[in-house]
Formats: sequence, structure tokens, C-alpha cells
Amino acid sequence: MVKFENADRIDWMKFRSDKKQHLDSGEYELICQLHSKYYNHRFYKPCTCNPKTIVRWIKDLNKIWDNGDKDN
Repeated sequence: MVKFENADRIDWMKFRSDKKQHLDSGEYELICQLHSKYYNHRFYKPCTCNPKTIVRWIKDLNKIWDNGDKDN
């Protein structure tokens, strides 16, 4: 089972704790970096004109969190 590395887990915990409607550029970058790292694909930033991909990536990263990283 995939788990976040310690620094990534801390970053994701901070991201999840800040409930808001829009991402800032740092959060967008974090999502892109983490998704490429943990889902083994080349780093890229999906177009912000259509949020479907980034929303799916957030859900994917939350799966890692929900599978045990939230307890560490």
C-alpha cells in the first residue's frame, strides 16, 4: 500500500486542514508534484480552465491519506 513520505504527509495534512473553494498557486503546485510522485507519471500542470483533472487528483491523493496516512 502506498503511503506518503513524512514531509509529503505533513504538506497534505496542511492542505486538507485549509477548507476553501479555490487553490492558490502553491497548493496547485503541491497537488501536481504529489500526484506525479505517487501515481508514477511525468510532472505536468493540467489546464486550470477545466478543474476536472485537479479535482480527480485531489481525490486520488485523499485515497492515500484515507488508507492510513492520516493516523501517522
